[in-house]
Amino acid sequence: MLIISHNIYLKTDVDEIAIEIRLYQPEKHNTAWICRYEVDWPEGSRTFRSSGFDALQALVLALQMIGAEIYSSSYHRAGRLRAYDNEKGYGFPVASSLRDLLVGVDKIAM
Repeated sequence: MLIISHNIYLKTDVDEIAIEIRLYQPEKHNTAWICRYEVDWPEGSRTFRSSGFDALQALVLALQMIGAEIYSSSYHRAGRLRAYDNEKGYGFPVASSLRDLLVGVDKIAM
């Protein structure tokens, strides 16, 4: 079940396009929990999942994986992504090993 969708925006030569991110409710899978998410990059939609000991851990890890994917993208490196009107940052947490990549409001919140 979809629990939230969020858009970030990619600047193109002509305008901006929305990149939708969808996060789904964690589900029990054998002895672990998984949390699925999808990112609609211009090259195509990609589906991933995190795994945790409980639903909360799976959800937090999925959010961190989304943050890692955004911050490690070529679009971020090129400075072509935004999530908010005039603010930099995307609103997703990242693991401590990636915090040096944070920008804007994400950097302030950490």
